[in-house]
Order: sequence, then structure tokens, then C-alpha cells
Amino acid sequence: MTRLLPFIFLALSQLPIGTAASACSGADLTVSSLSVAIVHHGRYLISYRLVATVTNAGRAAQVSSVLQFLDVKQYGKRLDDRGIPPLQPGQSYKVVYVWRRAVDAGNGTTPLNFRIRVVSPLPPGNNDCNPTKGAKDIWF
Repeated sequence: MTRLLPFIFLALSQLPIGTAASACSGADLTVSSLSVAIVHHGRYLISYRLVATVTNAGRAAQVSSVLQFLDVKQYGKRLDDRGIPPLQPGQSYKVVYVWRRAVDAGNGTTPLNFRIRVVSPLPPGNNDCNPTKGAKDIWF
């Protein structure tokens, strides 16, 4: 068995790596960053300003007729959304969302998920190039 190991490694090293990533030659939206800051601390409520940055990490521009959103979700339920304009390769767009919660809510007890949703035209095969980067979670 130990004599076969070099041949197995040689065979595995000849396999193409990253072909799935290189198969995407179109637009590829990602939630590249997500931050939160307190903007107002009232007697009963704290207002938080959440800023999500959506970036086209792909190689192609989006068509001008694209209809897409950044959904704000909590526990899988969509609470709200914000429109995202068509993006050129490397271009980013900042989405601001304000969330209010009680002053006595504990730190790290509020989860929100920001997820890209393309409505029209759907990507070929309705398949995102990099679906794991099309969403980001934050707890505050």
C-alpha cells in the first residue's frame, strides 16, 4: 500500500482544481462586508445602523434591466429588502438598514441575515456563481 501512495498523489495532482469557480464568467454578486453601529440610544429603544456592501466579484457587468434586492431576514423570515442597482465588475454598492430594539436586549441576542435575491433576469440555470458569498449574518 505504501508503494502506491506516490502514484495516488501523482494522479490526484493531475486533477483540475477550481474548475467550478472558473466556470462562472458572468456577474457574481457577494455581500463583501457588513457592519453595525449604534446611531441613537433613547430611553426605551436603541437604533442601530447596519451597512452592507454588495460587490460584483465577477468578470462581467450586469444587464441594465436586472431586478435584484438585498433581503433582510431574521430566523428565515424576510423582514425587509433594499434594491441593488446593476453593477459593473469590481463595483460595489452600500445598503443601509436601520434596526431598532429594546434597550434591555442583551448583547449578541439579535441575529440578522442579509441575502442577495435576483428576481429578473435569473442567472443561467438559476445558479449563483458563488452562493455562499451571497449572504452574510450578523449578531448584535
